[in-house]
Amino acid sequence: MNGQNRQDVKIGSKVEIVLKADQRTGTLTQGIVAEILTNSSFHPHGIKVRLENGQVGRVQNIIS
Repeated sequence: MNGQNRQDVKIGSKVEIVLKADQRTGTLTQGIVAEILTNSSFHPHGIKVRLENGQVGRVQNIIS
């Protein structure tokens, strides 16, 4: 599942995000969502989140 819809992203979900520094390469980072930073219900590049380890990026995949 992609991370473009805010309703799909839940705190505590395991996700793959792309960090700002990795946007050119598309390198994905896995982690657990600690905070949802995007206010809108949809974002074409992915909902921005903060992981439990403090990293911030846009959700590319939600791991179920």
